[in-house]
Amino acid sequence: MIGLSIFADYHTHTRHSHGHGTVEDNVRAALDKGLKAIAITDHGPANLFGVGARNLEVFRTIRQEIEVCQSKYPDIRILMGVEANIISIDGSLDVPLDRFHEFDIILAGFHLLVCPSDLPSGMVFARNLLGRYLPKVGNTLRHINTQAIIAALNQNPIDILTHPGLHVNIDTRAIAEACAQRATYMEINTNHDHMEPAYVKIAFEAGARFVIGSDAHQPHRVGDMERGIQLAKTAGIPLTAIHNMNTGQETWI
Repeated sequence: MIGLSIFADYHTHTRHSHGHGTVEDNVRAALDKGLKAIAITDHGPANLFGVGARNLEVFRTIRQEIEVCQSKYPDIRILMGVEANIISIDGSLDVPLDRFHEFDIILAGFHLLVCPSDLPSGMVFARNLLGRYLPKVGNTLRHINTQAIIAALNQNPIDILTHPGLHVNIDTRAIAEACAQRATYMEINTNHDHMEPAYVKIAFEAGARFVIGSDAHQPHRVGDMERGIQLAKTAGIPLTAIHNMNTGQETWI
């Protein structure tokens, strides 16, 4: 069981993108952890090298599998979502707005190994890849990266911004302010270790509120939230600022 109680894991992957389990595997793992809700949020189709779903039609298959599991496991709420990709510096996603109604929850992240929508954006992604190894290059992209994420937030009703700042240089305060204005949660991701307490504290002081997500790619990691809880505690973030923390007054995304 989870130490301090988390009631939902809104960020999990399956074999439909590059996870290792089925929808049912993740649901059963969530039940074993005592969760009340789980979201299946496979990667959008722009991810390269087989990381993303083959196309958006895959999500219709996922929906069918979720409906079967929801009938089989009525004690847990199962949401169908997507971890969409920011694919341009103007904030476009690889899930168009006219498809959003097909999902229960929308996550979006800035990933580097994606198929960009245009050449200028592709050059930025390439420079960000180089910036992982040459910090001076990454620093020059800080403003562009920040504005791309803010544009995505402003143009799309995103529920959760996933692992902000992973592998890219961003202005945390500016993005946190944008998330607060758009009522988008910033994720404290337990699958990556790029976040530090100071980062979370800056975001909180700028008005952001959070979701702790496992970003599970294996069923056994579903609901693995302890590192995120400890990070929030170290940063001095109140439990009420974490949406999926069990405070006795759960609300659903």
